[in-house]
Formats: sequence, C-alpha cells, structure tokens
Amino acid sequence: MTGLHTPVLVDEILRWLQIRADGIYVDATAGTGGHAVEIAKRLASGRLVGIDRDAQALEIARERLKPYGERVTLVQGNFSSIGEIAARLNIPSVDGIVADLGVSSLQLDTLDRGFSFRGAGPLDMRMNSGAGETAAEIVNHWPERDLANLLYQLGEERDSRRIARSIVRQRPIRDTEHLATVVAGAQKRGRQRLHPATKTFLALRIAVNRELEELEQFLDRAPATISSGGRMVVLSYHSLEDRRVKQAFRRLAQQGVLKVLTKKVIEPGAAELAANPRSRSAKMRVAERRAPANGTRDMREAS
Repeated sequence: MTGLHTPVLVDEILRWLQIRADGIYVDATAGTGGHAVEIAKRLASGRLVGIDRDAQALEIARERLKPYGERVTLVQGNFSSIGEIAARLNIPSVDGIVADLGVSSLQLDTLDRGFSFRGAGPLDMRMNSGAGETAAEIVNHWPERDLANLLYQLGEERDSRRIARSIVRQRPIRDTEHLATVVAGAQKRGRQRLHPATKTFLALRIAVNRELEELEQFLDRAPATISSGGRMVVLSYHSLEDRRVKQAFRRLAQQGVLKVLTKKVIEPGAAELAANPRSRSAKMRVAERRAPANGTRDMREAS
C-alpha cells in the first residue's frame, strides 16, 4: 500500500482525547487513516466517523480500517459539514473530534496531483479532484494584482509582486516544475531557508481548496456536535491556520462554549522530528466542551 501518511503527534492526540471504548469520535480529516486506525483500535462498542474530501485517500483508509468493521464509517465530504454529516448518520453528539489540517504525504508525493514543486505535474492542487478551480486557472488567468495579493495574504510571501509579475510575463505556465522555476528566478537570492517556491505553492493550495474558509466554518460548527466534557483536538501547520484556531478557541471560551486545555501549543518532540521531518511545523491545540450554561441536558442525554 503506497502513499501512507505518517500521522503526527499520535500519542498526544490519543492522550488528550481520553478515548473510551464505548465513545463516539470523529476524525474530521481522515486522509489515509493514520490517526483513525489508532482511534479505532481502542474502540469496542464505540464508533468512529472519518471525513475527508479526497476520494483517493479515503480508498486507502477504507482498506486500512476494514478490520474494524461497523465500528468505522467513512464519508467523503468537507469537514466544515460535520454537523450535517453527523445528523445524516443519526449521531446526536460525539465524545471527541480530531482535525489534522493541511496537505498529506499522499497528496505531496503523487506528482499528478500537482501539490509538489519537486517534479513536473499538472497545476491542479485540488484535494477533491472532481470539483473547483485548479491552480492552473489561477496562475494563468488571474490579473497580476490579484495574484500578488493572493501570494502575500495566503502565503505571506514578501516577494509577491515580483513573483506575480514574473508569472504573468511567462504565461502560459505549463506545470508545477515550470512554476517553481519561474518563482525561483523572480526572488532575491540568499535569504530563504525554504525552497523558493514553498510559499507560492502554499498560497495557491489554500486558495484552490478554500482552506481558511473551510477551517473557520468547521471551528464555528464543530463544538455543537460535541457532548459535554468531550474534546476537540486541532493540528495546524502554518501561522494562518494556527491563528484562526487560537482565536476561535479563545472566543468560544469567552462565550462559555469551550474550555481551552492547552495554554501553549503542543509540538512534536525531537524523536518524532527525527523520524518524520514533515511534522516540524505541527502545532496542536485542545479544547473541551463545557456543559450548557442553562443547565439543560446535552444532545445525547436528551435523545
């Protein structure tokens, strides 16, 4: 089985979720099933729902999770639709949710998905390859100013104007390798640790998949699906994601909906970083669902 994603902070996630054998849990970004398998192992009469918009990843997850039978339900969809998915499955509330944001190893390592600048592939970048605008449409058709704004706002790219100008001059951009070459040629030399195209590819991926909009909707909607005392674990991989998670948890805590359990972000230790270098930017935050302030029973108790 190829394309398996090495799950990040597995032990920490399992510990903070406080998994019960009879509990109901949601892996909101199941991918190829790395975290889902570890949760399913710990269930007896409980249930796990895995959500992902990447059909290719879900096929791999389905094979890995076959041994757990009816304990596991996999759904193709956006994690922002968590409430609708739970309702469709007749699940009134859950005991825990984990969301591992960002791109998977399967997506990065499959060149024809267009996520990587380390080879030639189509400028696609869609997590759901059957829907939405591709990176090629943005790169080859957006006005220069809009393209520069996108690179600056979503990629935090300081050379955004120079890169956008170079992209427009070199159109049509043929593939990922061509784009990476154009971006590298447009930048000032000797001031970056990362590959010169890293931030450009990040910005395009976020835009193509509407990742920040999806995240904000998920953070707004997910707490309503959690039972009192249930927990929500979110892993982010860049500042735009982490900032939104931090702000949403803080706002929901002020409203009495959540209690933030992690005063500081949890990050991978030295051993995990050595074994899985792609985990280096991971930041984990955890919150717990408070009991309703009016003293009413939660959804499961009322059902």
